[in-house]
Amino acid sequence: MPNHVHLIVCPRGEQYSISTILQAIKQPVARRAIQYLKTSNPQGLRLLATGQRTRPYEFWQKGGGYDRNIVSVPILIDAVPYIHHNPVRRGLVETPDQWRYSSAADWDGTGSGPIPIDRDSFPAH
Repeated sequence: MPNHVHLIVCPRGEQYSISTILQAIKQPVARRAIQYLKTSNPQGLRLLATGQRTRPYEFWQKGGGYDRNIVSVPILIDAVPYIHHNPVRRGLVETPDQWRYSSAADWDGTGSGPIPIDRDSFPAH
């Protein structure tokens, strides 16, 4: 989505830190996006400026976002089409597989997105 991200993340161990997982995802994305803007769109980079010397740019909005703990297989299975249809509901595409950054085409077996699905870890549906 242009202004937010949907992810389904399943920690592999019983003990984990969601903040560590989010940092591992968000930090490299922010660094790559800022580097891209520095070289390709300096005007866009200005939108991320903080005015601070120690942290000159802020890629992610403040706050933890909207996290939801999925506690059952039926809720997990329902979450996938909800996420895939988000760009359709917003009027950005006509079908979920048209959204370049979606896993919808992978899910349907009609193509591949930028991040492959770990089907072996997903419950049968």
